[in-house]
Amino acid sequence: MTKRFWSLALFLIIIVQQVYCQSAYITGIVKDSLENQPIPYASVYVKGTRQGVICSVDGKFTVAVPTAWATIRVQAVNYKTREFELKAGDRGVILNMESSTRTLDEVVIRKHREHYVKKGNPAVAFIEKVRSHMKDQDPFEKPYYSYDKYEQMTFGLNDLGHVDKNLIMRSFKGAVEYLDSSEVTGKMILPVSLNETVSTDYFRKSPSTHKQLITARQHAGFDEDFDYMSIKKFMDDAFREINIYGNDINFMQNRFVSPLSKIGPNFYKYYLVDTVDVEGVKCVELDFVPFNTESFGFIGRMYFAVGDTSMFLKKLSMNIPRRINLNYVEHVYVTQEFVKGDDGCRHKTHDDVTIEFKVLTNTQGLYARRNTFYSNFSTAQPRDMAIFDMGGEQIVAHGADRHDKAFWVAARPAGIKHDEGYMHALMKKLRSSKLFYWGEKCITTLAQGYVATGNPSKFDFGALNTFINSNELEGFRMRVGGMTTAHLNPHWFSRWHVAYGFKDKKVKYSFNLEYSFNKKRYHSMEFPIHSIKFTTSYDLDKIGQNYLYTSQDNAVLMIRRHRDDKINYLRLNQLEYKLELPNGFSVAAAIEHDMHEASHLLPFVDGNGRSFAHYHEAGFSVTLRYAPGEKFYQTRSYRFPINIDNPIVTLKHTYMPKHFVGNNFEINKTEIGLQKRFWFSAWGYTDIILKGAKIWSRVPYPELLYPNANITYTIQPESFSLLNAMEYVTDQNVQWDVTYWMNGAIMNYVPLLKRLKLREVVSFRGIYGSLLKKNDPVRNQDLYRFPERAHTVGLGSKPYMEIGVGLDNILTFLRVDWVWRLTYCNVKGVDRQGLRVSLHFAF
Repeated sequence: MTKRFWSLALFLIIIVQQVYCQSAYITGIVKDSLENQPIPYASVYVKGTRQGVICSVDGKFTVAVPTAWATIRVQAVNYKTREFELKAGDRGVILNMESSTRTLDEVVIRKHREHYVKKGNPAVAFIEKVRSHMKDQDPFEKPYYSYDKYEQMTFGLNDLGHVDKNLIMRSFKGAVEYLDSSEVTGKMILPVSLNETVSTDYFRKSPSTHKQLITARQHAGFDEDFDYMSIKKFMDDAFREINIYGNDINFMQNRFVSPLSKIGPNFYKYYLVDTVDVEGVKCVELDFVPFNTESFGFIGRMYFAVGDTSMFLKKLSMNIPRRINLNYVEHVYVTQEFVKGDDGCRHKTHDDVTIEFKVLTNTQGLYARRNTFYSNFSTAQPRDMAIFDMGGEQIVAHGADRHDKAFWVAARPAGIKHDEGYMHALMKKLRSSKLFYWGEKCITTLAQGYVATGNPSKFDFGALNTFINSNELEGFRMRVGGMTTAHLNPHWFSRWHVAYGFKDKKVKYSFNLEYSFNKKRYHSMEFPIHSIKFTTSYDLDKIGQNYLYTSQDNAVLMIRRHRDDKINYLRLNQLEYKLELPNGFSVAAAIEHDMHEASHLLPFVDGNGRSFAHYHEAGFSVTLRYAPGEKFYQTRSYRFPINIDNPIVTLKHTYMPKHFVGNNFEINKTEIGLQKRFWFSAWGYTDIILKGAKIWSRVPYPELLYPNANITYTIQPESFSLLNAMEYVTDQNVQWDVTYWMNGAIMNYVPLLKRLKLREVVSFRGIYGSLLKKNDPVRNQDLYRFPERAHTVGLGSKPYMEIGVGLDNILTFLRVDWVWRLTYCNVKGVDRQGLRVSLHFAF
């Protein structure tokens, strides 16, 4: 009996040991998904087993799991039951729970349908009281305000918990050791880009001035080969710091209505919920949610200190509604924390924004986090007032890019996990894979439009989208070209292209040589430009067509609604000096000599029937431009505006005296332009562009003012979609281009259609001007006559106008407009209406 007992006991011990050896543990914490606070005493179970534990008072748990993967079921009072698939051995996972009594991701934040009223609502009265005290504790109302700031921007791949199921992680197994868990969502992430900035921000109330002195900055990661300064400008604009106390919140290149806006009670529902403890301070919790969750608003909670007559905001937590008309963004988590200074001012100490992206359903998710810490607040006058006289809003201190590792270790606040060493090690590991290395090269090439020829590249081949084209003069056209980079010389740059037309059998070319007084990182067009450039070229001159943000050789423009036959040749030699200042002011001065050469399409024949092969012009031009606070994305050849919130003013004058260096005519021309964006809170914005021009002298027809015609089916900025090239001509005019982007102001309220996230666009453009007698070839025999094929006439007594109505954001990237002529509709050979399209990506 004893022998059998010990045999059975030994057998049971072996079985228990085997089970134990096959088990592992998962540890983590259960948190509120919006407030990011631990949930005490939540129940954690392993689905399919009897194993489970109760969380501690701070939400922590440790649970044994018998298999490599396990489904964890979490239950808590007042929260929705959730299930999470986790891997055995996971440590420090964060399991986020959603409130069942306040479902802030949904249309309503109550369990049942409600009848919400504003009148007599104590929550609305509470908000009005908060608004009445906003300025009492606003440090920006002081004559001066400053603080130190540390900011870390992290970008990465999101939700990689299922490593064995993820294609990317299976392809790059060496990256598994660099996986990390998000402190906000608990999901597994792989950071691939890191930006860090240390700065001091200075504010002056009168005159209103903001200066940011950047004392240290560094960058590492996947986008090292991109123009990361342009990328950072874009991200800084998209991820602007959220000011909850403004009427509008500038975020993701849109305007959201702030819950503390003066129109807040008409846009949000407010609820006084409870009193809670926030870091030892008893606070009133106030929830808010938009009436219409497709519109641009937030859902969230604010915590106000109890008994504080100044209505001090202690903490803010926000998200966006799931149904919001916002592209590619799945979740936004915003947390802000404040302290009250000795002088009664509120100071923001921490601003944490996490965004989860997904470009397409069932594709790899992306992750971005801007984590900002503030310290050393002061309302005293700065010791060095010269900071306010420096040009530009951002001033980069000398040596800001050359700090050692010890500096950054000391500069980072507690809790910052990732550093440049981590990122460099990860990139080295990933680039050891040929698949990643060549994949990165392909993405870089497509994004930049140029092919690098080395590492580092001293010469880039491109632009790739200009390789083929066609027109009536050349027939099929081929073009090759390239540019030198700063790796060859950081001050001397050149660009060139050679093109050949198979119909006219002529070689065209362009070559420029530029000396930059500023040392460049990669290419000559990097801001700020301070250079002198010589250009010589022989190429086409398309009269009445000017594409502002792409080359006229772009292959996409080959698909046209009208023949491209208003072309002659232009031989140009120009010397230009250009200076851009940090405050947004720039000046360009040029001296040039041109020779306009006639083609069989556009001959030069005067009123007496005499033909001319060409004519000369030489002279000077000066261009002044003022664009304060302008931000743009810089490519190798063009600058695309990120925002035009501030006005942009341009003034240009050209003067070419008659008989100067063989001039056949006098050219005396003045041009002026103004553009500005006007926001209407969450209801979209309007871009307004106004231009005017006048020619003071008698000129041949190629030098007159032609409305910019767009003969393609695409939508092009500052051009007329239904106008033919050279259809109308003036020598003095004013023109306008007004586009209202409605951001779904109507569609967001249409049942069923609102799920498509469509956005309305209305455009109205026109030109009004005249052709004086002195420049009319019909009345001046010594001027070249308008070519017969052009059917050119002076603009009549009424303006030429077009209107367009369209839908934007179709499939998140397509805009379709239907455009109509409003005047001059009965002209033979013109399009009276038509469909136009464009592709663009926007949040």
